[in-house]
Amino acid sequence: MARPVVGIIGNSYLMNDQYPTHAGGTMNSDAVSNVSDCLPLLIPADPRYVAVEELLEVCDGFLLTGGRPNVHPEEYGEPATEAHGEFDRARDAITLPLVRACADRGQPFFGICRGFQEVNVALGGTLYPEIRDLPGRQNHRMPPDGSLEEKFALRHVVTLTEGGVFHGLLGAAEVMTNTLHGQGIKTLGENIVIDGHAPDGTPEAIYVKDAPGFTLSVQWHPEWDAANDPVSRPLFQAFGRAVYAWAERNETSRLQRLA
Repeated sequence: MARPVVGIIGNSYLMNDQYPTHAGGTMNSDAVSNVSDCLPLLIPADPRYVAVEELLEVCDGFLLTGGRPNVHPEEYGEPATEAHGEFDRARDAITLPLVRACADRGQPFFGICRGFQEVNVALGGTLYPEIRDLPGRQNHRMPPDGSLEEKFALRHVVTLTEGGVFHGLLGAAEVMTNTLHGQGIKTLGENIVIDGHAPDGTPEAIYVKDAPGFTLSVQWHPEWDAANDPVSRPLFQAFGRAVYAWAERNETSRLQRLA
């Protein structure tokens, strides 16, 4: 069979301060294609162009990418403030119901940074707008200067739950990760399990308890150097296996619908 399709959630972007586009980082496509061994398909995350029901039929799994805009706090019942930063309401309108549908169906998704936060909000959780302002918390934001290598460099330990899902997959109780985020989980969504923390207590790895499919999400950016990083590689490989399993189970019914 052809490689299964992973829908990569795109971000709205204004090119040259004038031309509206939907964009996706090349490193996301590289990780999906060369580590998960799936076909990457960039999704314009805007309900004017796509519907969740269509995406569920076309794609076998989804990569919920990072992005500069944050989930709008109205999605979890709070007013917007300057600390909440930029927003992308069109992406909210696609990803939040998409997460809920995938969790129910068992269709695989892998959440990264903003995607990690979307999973929590989609299931009823809330977010802190700026965790570096909280007592005892570190600054998890991307360094403002330096090369990409320096910005995506490993910066802190994530301690995984002993015997948990991530521990079993990665084979270690502690892993080193990069960190490039400003927001973080405040209250947990329904059935969200925190499976890893930063040294300051910030949740860094989650999954959806009792969901029938792959629901792992991380606050860091494993797409960076995914083929070589000992933490990123097994995450994308496991995601790929889950996508292949979904595609194989649903290939017959898909062909019948297309006939």
